[in-house]
Amino acid sequence: MTLDASNTFSRAGLPTTPWKNGGGSTRQIASWPPGAGMADFGWRVSIATIEAAGPFSVFEGVDRIIMLLDGDGVRLRSRDGRIDLALDVPHRPFAFAGEDEIDCAPQGAASSDFNVMTRRGQWVADLQVLDGPASIAPSAHGVLLALRGDWRLNEAQAACREGEGLWWADAPQAWQVKPSGAGARLAVARILPAAAQP
Repeated sequence: MTLDASNTFSRAGLPTTPWKNGGGSTRQIASWPPGAGMADFGWRVSIATIEAAGPFSVFEGVDRIIMLLDGDGVRLRSRDGRIDLALDVPHRPFAFAGEDEIDCAPQGAASSDFNVMTRRGQWVADLQVLDGPASIAPSAHGVLLALRGDWRLNEAQAACREGEGLWWADAPQAWQVKPSGAGARLAVARILPAAAQP
């Protein structure tokens, strides 16, 4: 796969969109299909910064995964009482349904999180964090983000420095990844057609 500027990114360079309620902002990494909005995306990956308490947006028919990147974290409570979670440990994914009515309260200062959303029945996401050399099974869509340290990809055909990443879509891609040193972390979001799941 040839990577170009259209599918590589840095956290610092992503455009920021403030939330209407003033409680934070979102930086979109990628969305599919091209040009899709919030009502008709198949999948969407973004980074959110949460600064104030408030409800999560409800997304009917969408499965969500959230993972703390940095900051003091947040507490998530669903209005039906099923979810009461302190999301305060970085790099631990938490999955929930987009229909869940969840209130979010910062645990301290602002924090940032990694978000993967997939349209149920169309796409299924798998999010994991690697800390050593690994072979990543192929998927037609996905996102890699170097959380800590630098990572070599596919025997140096490409590389991700800390805070940088890449995404691919509609083209099956497998990866061989290797960190530059101890303490490195790489987020891997593989997005597969729902029909491909057992």
